[in-house]
Amino acid sequence: MRHPHTRTTRRRVVGALSAALLCTAGLAAPAAAGTATGSPAPAPAPAPAPADGLALTPPMGFNNWNSTHCGADFDESMVEGIADLFVAKGLKDAGYRYVNLDDCWALPSRDADGRLVPDPARFPHGIKAVADYVHAKGLKLGIYTSAGTKTCNEAGFPGALGHEYGDAQQFADWGVDYLKYDNCNNQGVDAKQRYLTMRDALRATGRPIVYSICEWGENKPWEWAADVGQLWRTTGDISDSWGSMLSILKQNLPLAPHAGPGHWNDPDMLEVGNGGMTDTEYRTHFSMWSMMAAPLLIGTDLRKASPATFDILDDKEVIAVDQDPLGKQGTVLSSAGGRWVVTKEMKDGSRAVALFNESGSPQRVATTATAAGLPDAPAYTLRDLWRHRSYNTAGTVSALVPAHGTVLVRVAVDRHWAANPPAVEPGLDGDRFVRPGGTAALTTSVTDLGRTPARRVSVALTGPRGWSVTATSRTGTSALPTGHALRTGWRVTAPAGTPEGSYDLAFRARYRSPAGVRAESTTTITLRVAEPPPAGGSYLSDLPWLSADNGWGPVERDTSNGETAAGDGHPLTVDGVVYAKGLGTHAPSQVDYYTGRACQKVTAEVGVDDEERADGSVSFEVWADGREVASTGVLTTDMAAQPLTADVTGAEVVSLVVTDGGNGITSDHGDWADARITC
Repeated sequence: MRHPHTRTTRRRVVGALSAALLCTAGLAAPAAAGTATGSPAPAPAPAPAPADGLALTPPMGFNNWNSTHCGADFDESMVEGIADLFVAKGLKDAGYRYVNLDDCWALPSRDADGRLVPDPARFPHGIKAVADYVHAKGLKLGIYTSAGTKTCNEAGFPGALGHEYGDAQQFADWGVDYLKYDNCNNQGVDAKQRYLTMRDALRATGRPIVYSICEWGENKPWEWAADVGQLWRTTGDISDSWGSMLSILKQNLPLAPHAGPGHWNDPDMLEVGNGGMTDTEYRTHFSMWSMMAAPLLIGTDLRKASPATFDILDDKEVIAVDQDPLGKQGTVLSSAGGRWVVTKEMKDGSRAVALFNESGSPQRVATTATAAGLPDAPAYTLRDLWRHRSYNTAGTVSALVPAHGTVLVRVAVDRHWAANPPAVEPGLDGDRFVRPGGTAALTTSVTDLGRTPARRVSVALTGPRGWSVTATSRTGTSALPTGHALRTGWRVTAPAGTPEGSYDLAFRARYRSPAGVRAESTTTITLRVAEPPPAGGSYLSDLPWLSADNGWGPVERDTSNGETAAGDGHPLTVDGVVYAKGLGTHAPSQVDYYTGRACQKVTAEVGVDDEERADGSVSFEVWADGREVASTGVLTTDMAAQPLTADVTGAEVVSLVVTDGGNGITSDHGDWADARITC
């Protein structure tokens, strides 16, 4: 539960200094292992072998941190209520088993015997009673502590450093089934040693306890932890934003060779349902975590979850990708232009394929069955895992994927392929923007990807209430052979006075298979109603943006990024110079503006904000219609603001991008000070 920010960074620095001072004073740093009282740990002959069968598929369950932190609603009533909902809502049947407590479950001090004490206000009946309740539901209980003298919360609850054997036995006596072991206040003790000691302590209890290593990927645990724990965090903490989720996804994807049954890369818990992303983005989050064979730990308070959230979390066909017993993590086939193709080998010989669109506009994302690893065949069965429909394909696997969306399919060589209707692919060309009262010209297409023809094809496009949508060419055909497309032109008019923003149009294609089976393909087409900036010069912080993705908290206008809440920033300050206007961001960040081909130049003074003086380093870039037109290279906390000028003449969309400077995403608060655009 560490954040990529100064609070925990400073805590780690203080811990390291403390250890150094102890050594300088001739005192011993805390031992890496010990009983609850800090006495020498028992030293049984070699540690027993790990219990068989632990985490042969990625653990699935719940952790309270992302929704409650240390709030008052984190207590035994919540934990037991989550267990009830696992059963009542079918999540247990879908594979979720672990109900895990995070930080703040204990009192700030151990008892006179050195034992951990559950907070009597939060857990009046104790942890064992909660474990018994959870076990009675056929579920398992998890708990949290840190491989340091204190946990990561600022209140500083007791950590396990020097108390590993006593704490492990206490957890086992309570009936704990899962331990998340964090990394704060570790006093500079070698990371591998810290985690090995707790591994041996857990094994010594004789109870099978899944061991989750949470050292944030700082010491590359994927290279050494396969015989230490069952899963290891590969990144810093996730937050409930598109930018954070995307950054973690990109860090975890390359680690596929290190995952397998009983040892998993952990890109952190799920944010699905917490409100910081759209349902489309949450489906991408869940799809890609499943493709990465990641642990699926629900991070939203299920007592308040919407039906849409439950629909995502309990989709059994998507979960089956994550839980496939072969245990392969998905690998990247391509990612050009933000069009990601990720494929995952399945035990039955099929391939799961994720077509993921990173960009802010709909894009065609495509591959083939053979590129995904399947042998040549006359045709294949293609199963859409979110829509729960099966089709046949001659080999192409493609889709028009909405902005930030993912189409997840499973492709197989199957002699029954002809029983399914052909797969068809919607397509879109033309305008992406329309002014209030203006008209956009669009061309839709529907292409037969199947081995069999699509018959009696008809298409329809429906806009929001009050919009005018008129076809300018044919909307149907009697037959569509393999590889052929029906193209239809449309005029779409937004009513005068329509507020700026994104508006969805529904595109539907209906058709029949040669055997008369009815089929339908639907997709969402998004048009943006927008006006270009006014003539002359404008501060970008005074203009509406199309979208703003940020790695930590929201993008702030005329203040620094601050922390996670909106409006919690400070005056924009770079190397002691204060700026009244600008944008406060945190890498990775992208802010898009509609410029309507009417603007010429962007200028700014850019640098790392003084509120994060630890180890921040970023690079600033300006993009025009997907093409980089200016960049700074890496800027760090000890540098003055740098001038940046970009020629954006003729661009429809201008993007301000901040990327990590190469040292990990920590303290990367980037300021676009005095950012202006000339139109």
